Amino acid sequence: MSKAIFAQRRDGRVAALQFLYAWSINAPRNLQDDLQVFFEGCPEPRAHYAYGEELIQGVIAQQVDIDARIKGLAQNWDFERIAKIDLAILRLAMFEMIHRRDIPPVVSINEAIDLSKQFSNADSKRFINGILDRLKDQLGRDARKAE
Repeated sequence: MSKAIFAQRRDGRVAALQFLYAWSINAPRNLQDDLQVFFEGCPEPRAHYAYGEELIQGVIAQQVDIDARIKGLAQNWDFERIAKIDLAILRLAMFEMIHRRDIPPVVSINEAIDLSKQFSNADSKRFINGILDRLKDQLGRDARKAE
């Protein structure tokens, strides 16, 4: 993958995380209008964040399933007590791991850990890594390869 595509995906993940975090606190009445306003405030044209927008749409569409998986994997954790930013990171990474078979699961895990280092507290990376590692083991595919 070229550096430009890698950078675009990274920017897309960051934008998706920011949107999903805000969405988890205050869900929009009209998702398309909110996306329009959100991307107008970004430093690059909306097309630059196409991957992030795909992640946003996917996470929101699959939220019930993803949240059920988080609840099952977050052993000894009350779902309601998971920090909203960590929940947004988990939702994003889990969507990628489950629905984007062109991305190796370990890449999604590493990206989630990087996001947690940038946007959450120091303890979050262990929590996020633990849940995503358990999901990785359930996927039934090579964690280091895209399909």
